[in-house]
Amino acid sequence: MDSVIDARHVSEPGLVVLDITAAVEETALLLMDELQQLWATSGITAIRRDHAQPGVHARVHADTRRTNLGGEASLPRGGRDRPRRPTSDG
Repeated sequence: MDSVIDARHVSEPGLVVLDITAAVEETALLLMDELQQLWATSGITAIRRDHAQPGVHARVHADTRRTNLGGEASLPRGGRDRPRRPTSDG
């Protein structure tokens, strides 16, 4: 994971860079999905494994000033499609 954070990504109040570490990929994907439900984010980003560190890792950029009530909003940046959530009908 890139350890350097570009100053543009934290240049204003409300802009954050979140480094995620989780035991398994599914947990990291679920967290990134939940974050993009709350705020404008860089979306579902690449998951990385570093054999020198435990778990899986990802980095998300978010704008906490832009809430996302009831929809998906992403910052202008590429990302993978959102993981599907389980439904009650299977």
